[in-house]
Amino acid sequence: MSKNESILRFEEVSFEYGHNKPILEAVSFGIRRGAKITLMGQNGAGKSTIFGLINGTSEPENGSIIIGDGVTIATSRQVIPRTEMDLTVREFFQKQFKQKVYDIDPKIDDALEIVNLKGHEKVHDRIIKTFSGGQQARLLLASALITDPDILLLDEPTNNLDKAGIEHLTQFLINYKKTVVVISHDAEFLNAFTDAVLYLDIYTRKVEYYVGNYNNVLKDITARVERENMKNAQLAKQIQAKKDKSNEFAHKGGRLRLVAKRMKELAEDLEEEMVDVRKEDKTIKQFTIPHQPDLIGEIISITSLSMMKNHKPVERKISASLKRNQHLLLKGPNGIGKTTLLESIARGTAKGVTIQSGVRVGYYRQDFGTLNFDETPFQALKNVVMRITGRFEEERMRSVAAGFLITGEIMNTKIGALSEGQKGLVAFASLVLEQPGLLILDEPTNHINFRHLPIIAKALDQYQGAMIVVSHVPEFLAQIRIDDTLDLDK
Repeated sequence: MSKNESILRFEEVSFEYGHNKPILEAVSFGIRRGAKITLMGQNGAGKSTIFGLINGTSEPENGSIIIGDGVTIATSRQVIPRTEMDLTVREFFQKQFKQKVYDIDPKIDDALEIVNLKGHEKVHDRIIKTFSGGQQARLLLASALITDPDILLLDEPTNNLDKAGIEHLTQFLINYKKTVVVISHDAEFLNAFTDAVLYLDIYTRKVEYYVGNYNNVLKDITARVERENMKNAQLAKQIQAKKDKSNEFAHKGGRLRLVAKRMKELAEDLEEEMVDVRKEDKTIKQFTIPHQPDLIGEIISITSLSMMKNHKPVERKISASLKRNQHLLLKGPNGIGKTTLLESIARGTAKGVTIQSGVRVGYYRQDFGTLNFDETPFQALKNVVMRITGRFEEERMRSVAAGFLITGEIMNTKIGALSEGQKGLVAFASLVLEQPGLLILDEPTNHINFRHLPIIAKALDQYQGAMIVVSHVPEFLAQIRIDDTLDLDK
């Protein structure tokens, strides 16, 4: 197969989840061998569904998916399933193969070397859940690479990766000779290697193919929308003029009535010419996270912290505290223990950390572990309202949920069945209703549509309680007021 020949083709493919929930309608596109493709679309549009159709975990309702003879496919998922968290590294990698591989350790070592996971010679028997979020992200990528696939599908691969991890992955993809399809909201990362974009429109349920990188496509789409809006505005003006003439002549007798009829027909013809303009991706509404009232004095004080150095826990003496309206950035490379530390602070079990009695803690976990995946958003948000106010304020709850695009069918879908981005929006809606005095955020940009991020950053910037945040996205942090920084690596 030549490099310019298609390695994968969708021909009139349609797919729906359950009854009356269409995702794709007669979608056609091709991917050539060696291409570096970005798959774009709004949260919940069905990007991960396309991956499922490519790797065979889902089947189309109609149409055909044509894959070259002997072509192998591997997917690096967004998150490690909870059911696999208690596996050893060896067991986790063995699951990537259909048949048992007896001499798998050297293959594991080679894959871990590619993703720059240090200390890999000691990890074969280590349990997956003992790794940090960033290290788990590297394990996910390595688990896809271990089979040396012809088509590599990467679903939000930069989530939880620190700067060094993202740089390493970027360079790997630039040099990678095989076909890659990536779902990501990290524009800088995508622009470094993408040569084409597949855009899944949540409204038309079609996939559009664009040549160029992420920024090129955004400019193309924006320019097209502006042109279509301008054309429609001109047509609307002509239509209204024709209707006005028609109404004026309709009340007069003789031949003027015929003119009125003709004007009405011309207006109808012009209406048919109006372009069906792309409905741009919806963004969440501007919001604030109300802080717990009557907060006085020191909300949290830290005299010592536990972190990981050379895979061993280390205690470090420090002196830090937060009062109302003070924001702390917690920094450090993957594996140093940031997530473990934040979780222990949120639970009130962190040694050397004291939270003022009565302070409500709002905790945004990177794996959405604060959410019950068996509940619907309606149930989860109702529980928050009842816990905070003692009564069910349904109108307010639904208003907050709607601001985060949680409406209709989404409200009554189990959280575990939502996309990762939608889970993140449910988590933010919960924080708004919770009104915390101390806000703890672990990688709040993960899985979130890029259009929502400036709105979320503004809400965090304006938050007036005490806040601790971990994020590896400098563009996001630059929009948030940070009063102090605690670097665990220094």
